Amino acid sequence: MKALAIAATGMSAQQLNVEVVANNIANMNTTAFKRAQAEFSDLLYQAERLQGVPNRGGEDPVPEGAQLGLGVKTAGIRKLHVQGTMTNTGNQLDVALDGRGWFEVTGPDNEILYTRAGSFNKNADGQLVTIDGYQVEPAIVFPENTIDIVVNESGQVFAQIDGEQQPRELGQLTLANFANDVGLEPVGGNLFRETDASGEPVAGVPGDPGFGIVRQGYLEASNVDPVKEITALISAQRGYEMNSKVIKAADEMANTVTNGIR
Repeated sequence: MKALAIAATGMSAQQLNVEVVANNIANMNTTAFKRAQAEFSDLLYQAERLQGVPNRGGEDPVPEGAQLGLGVKTAGIRKLHVQGTMTNTGNQLDVALDGRGWFEVTGPDNEILYTRAGSFNKNADGQLVTIDGYQVEPAIVFPENTIDIVVNESGQVFAQIDGEQQPRELGQLTLANFANDVGLEPVGGNLFRETDASGEPVAGVPGDPGFGIVRQGYLEASNVDPVKEITALISAQRGYEMNSKVIKAADEMANTVTNGIR
């Protein structure tokens, strides 16, 4: 009975939907996390009767055929790169992007990765690094006797050195843009990898046309809306229950046929 297989695909789809929602809720407090959304599409159709074909020679074609759908499949899990709210931390090395753009970091095996989580720090050598210790590119090194740090909206980094009257410019934070942010591959740790789907990075500095600006002392919060996620969770749960009822009904119909034959 096809209904069993069709409903099974529906239950599998709703299970995936719940898993996506669960991951969104789990990361609702993750810096710069972008919520995901499961996308589905229908499976192939089985033609019971073709439209546009006449029943007999010389007659008009059938205006509407009979196409039986065979269920649902996962089309993709889309990351929704919508700006998160700004959270004031007061930390001099916390920077948030207000607008488009990605910070560039050197990840494991010297691979270039991208992030919007600007919770930066200094390592033992005074280099600007991510919370996981990956170096921010281009490299910025703070002198040991730095007593104050300023990062302006254009991404220029200044340090007030003990004994010097004027702040010293240490470097410039650069950004990268992609034609298709959704095509970036998430690799964990708030990091993303360039893919063929995302296109090649376009370099720029904060404040350039098409690029956001830097907010020192702020972090970009997750764009997860708990109310929307709970609503989506309830909807997915109801969909799962309805598909399970279809399986139960199909099983009862099959039992009726079997008992009738006996």
